[in-house]
Amino acid sequence: MYNVREISPQIYWIGGNDRRLEQFENLFPLTNGVSYNSWLILDEKTAIIDTVDDAVTDQYLENIEHLMQGRELDYLIINHMEPDHCGNIENLVRRYPDVKVVGNKKSFQLFDQFYNMDITENQMLVGEGDEISLGNHNLKIITAPMVHWPEVMMNYETTKGILFAADAFGTFGALTGNLFDDEVDYKNLYLDESRRYYANIVGKFGAQVQSVFRKISSFKINMICSLHGPIFRSDLNLILDLYDKWSKYEPEKEGVVIFYGSMYGNTANTADALANKLGQRGVKDIRVYDVSKTHPSYIISDVWKYSHLVAAAPTYNMGLYYPMDNLLHEMAALGVRNRKVAIIGNHSWASAAQKIMTERFSSMKNMEIIGENFDIKSRLKDEEEQKLDDLADVIAASVLEKTEE
Repeated sequence: MYNVREISPQIYWIGGNDRRLEQFENLFPLTNGVSYNSWLILDEKTAIIDTVDDAVTDQYLENIEHLMQGRELDYLIINHMEPDHCGNIENLVRRYPDVKVVGNKKSFQLFDQFYNMDITENQMLVGEGDEISLGNHNLKIITAPMVHWPEVMMNYETTKGILFAADAFGTFGALTGNLFDDEVDYKNLYLDESRRYYANIVGKFGAQVQSVFRKISSFKINMICSLHGPIFRSDLNLILDLYDKWSKYEPEKEGVVIFYGSMYGNTANTADALANKLGQRGVKDIRVYDVSKTHPSYIISDVWKYSHLVAAAPTYNMGLYYPMDNLLHEMAALGVRNRKVAIIGNHSWASAAQKIMTERFSSMKNMEIIGENFDIKSRLKDEEEQKLDDLADVIAASVLEKTEE
């Protein structure tokens, strides 16, 4: 059965949900699935904005057939050529052979890389500031390269103030029948997953997000339609302000993320002891993660959220414990910066972890290492507690200084 919803006069959501998919991009866990959003405008001319993943093709085509009622499709606008959004371009061109497929040079280059269909005769090239008039509705092209692929565009519907934002402002998590932000408890249901989505998918490209903010700064935006997750029509400033902060690599709040690797529990015990000491000193919002158990995407999400980090890990094969090595590699690749960091190493006969972690964090932009790094020798003994107290004092003073401003 068709599953559609009118979001504004003549504009419809025609997307779908995928709750079977276990990992987004075969990398990131999807506890609550994901939505694929697509939009149909039924005006004097018709337009579809992006398609969906081929996992929900049958539902998608049924949605379109129900609304089109035999009409021809005039435009298919490709804002993003990633397969979870372009998976039905070929199907639509077969059904509507005269459709104008709207994109930029990079869009069509990527299409040719992914697919075999020749759509040369259908192509309509557009660039920054171009407009497409559908009758009552008018779509203005905003190029948004590297948010988060090089071909990405957005569309601003000028008469209603609707921003079709491609992947920006999206989230992990399927839709629950409530399509708009004011129909759900967004902060509890989606906000953490929106941050995890941003940090791991878009996070590297903060400068490019800021470029888009400059382009849309003069627009009156009444609604934001992302390709994943709910539509914003009520509290737009919530997501806009967070994207502004996230893309500047500024923490949302003061707090401490402790992430550790531990083979036999000794480094874990030190991490828990430090967390306890921080709590006793009045530090709130402490998160503790075992890097061998928690997927890096969740840790990186909290790295984006909080101001202070503590990394603790043992030496392994004369290098850094592998899960910690992987996490720090991902953090560097995503451009993490502007945090205060404390480091704890562990070794039994040869020390390498502390040095490697120090080098990794030092290579990231504006990462201040605080406190005195120290190496545990297999297990932190009671007589060495002062080292942990000293480190807790430094971290707590740094956190509380900002908290109390």
